[in-house]
This record gives sequence, C-alpha cells and structure tokens, in this order.
Amino acid sequence: MIQHTPRRGQRGFTLVEAIIAIVIIGILGAIVAVFIRAPIQGYVDSVARAEAGDEADLALRRMAREIRLALPNSVRVSPTGDAIEFLLTKTGGRYLAAEDGAVGGKPLDFVDATRLTFTVVGGLQAAVAKGEYLVVYNLGSGMGPADAYGFNGTDRNIARIDLAAARDATEITLSDNPFARNDAMPSPGRRFQVVSSPVTFQCESKGGKLVLTRYSGYNIRTGMNEAMAGTIGSALLARRVASCANLFNYAESDAELRRTALVLLTLVLHTRGAGDAGEGTVRLIHQVHVDNTP
Repeated sequence: MIQHTPRRGQRGFTLVEAIIAIVIIGILGAIVAVFIRAPIQGYVDSVARAEAGDEADLALRRMAREIRLALPNSVRVSPTGDAIEFLLTKTGGRYLAAEDGAVGGKPLDFVDATRLTFTVVGGLQAAVAKGEYLVVYNLGSGMGPADAYGFNGTDRNIARIDLAAARDATEITLSDNPFARNDAMPSPGRRFQVVSSPVTFQCESKGGKLVLTRYSGYNIRTGMNEAMAGTIGSALLARRVASCANLFNYAESDAELRRTALVLLTLVLHTRGAGDAGEGTVRLIHQVHVDNTP
C-alpha cells in the first residue's frame, strides 16, 4: 500500500513582519549614516577648501608676476583697496646720451624736440611695437613732469613709439619728443623702460557675485577710474570672492609698505557658492616686492 507524505503548507512574510524588517533596516542604516556622515562631510569640505585655495593661489601668483614687472613708481591702489593699477613694462635698456661723446650714434635729445630717433646702447632685449610707450626716469605721483600717468599732458616723461623695432635693434623712433624741454629729468643711469599697457586688477560685483578681473588695453589716464566697463581686454581671475575690502594694500599713507616697496595682496574666497550649506572661506596673503628704482 502506497503512503502519501502530507505536504507542509508554504507561507510568506506577513505584512507585520515586512514592516518590522524595514524598520530594523532603517534603524541600522541610520546608525551607519551617523558614523560615516562626518568623514564624508570632512572629505567634501577638504575638497572644497583645496579648490578654493588653488583658485586663490593661481590668482595671486598671476597678479604677483605682473606687479613685479610694473614700471618703477607706477603702482597705485584705490582708496578702498579693491583695485590696483600699474604700467606693465615689456623691456628696457640704456639710451645714448650726448654726454657720452659717442661718434656716429644718435643720442636721446633733451634739447631739440624735432629729433625723434635715438640709439639703444647694446640693442633691445625684446621687440617693441608701434603705439607702445617709452618712459624715462619715472618718479611717480606728485613728481611731475617725471610721472608717466601724465601722458595726456604737455609736461611728461613718456612718449609713444612710432615705429616697431625688432629684438637686438639699435634704434627707437618716437612719435614726439617730450624730453626736450628745460624741466626734463634725464635718467642718471641713462635708462629707459618700454610700457606695453596699463593694467588694473579690480574686485567688483558681476551678476550679484563678487569676482576678480584683470583689465588691460586701455589708455593711460591721470587718475584711477573704477568704471572699467568697455575696456578692450578683460579676463576673469577668480570667482566666489568673499570680500573686496583691502584686497590690495600699497597706500601712500602706509609708510612702511611704501618704504619697503611691498604690495600686500589679501584674497578671500568662498569654499562654495555664497549661501550654500557648509559654506566657509579661504584666506591667502601674498607680499610682492616691486622695483622702484627708475
């Protein structure tokens, strides 16, 4: 006789059991999240700080490299410290002077304004372009006529170059000769500098956010003009700027910085977009030595 073994009834999870399992898994997930949240947040914060630090460092290095090439005594800072302007030198050299007594050369004439071409002793170290500026013995603001920012005036120590000259060229031709006047100030070392353009680094608001912008390619002007809109050349150096106040420090009232020829740069950036959760700031300070020997 064949005996049949009775099958056991198959049953699944009940709704109550499923809910209990979900609750337990949720509790375990919450416990795990508490322990891993801090390390993950710390990693995210460190990445944000590193990115902001790299952006600030790159901007400071770019500014420092160009400020070191500033024409002697041409650095000036806005009253609020949100902008710095200087005349960017391209090359320089020594001019032939009448006192040198050289035969066959063309000295830079400080008497006859009709003589526009002079001899470069040793040749140019870099090519110069038509429309760039030649400056002799710049002493800076308040020292007219030895102030290159007085380009638009009659008493000045700066002239436009009229003809392009290649590297190693031995002559430069000017569009006019402002040095031929009684109050002209020749360089004791017979030195001149070639300026390619004025440059301004400015912290400003764009689209409701503070940014750091480089401006160039505009005309030399007597005073600093905060309105740089429409300037030919502009480049964004840093976003997420936290504050524009006292970004640059080289005020005439700061005798210590002026005496030591130091420009103090202080750049503060948000680690994230302004208003984001976990927002912080990164502050970098950089000192730049400028050569004020004309």
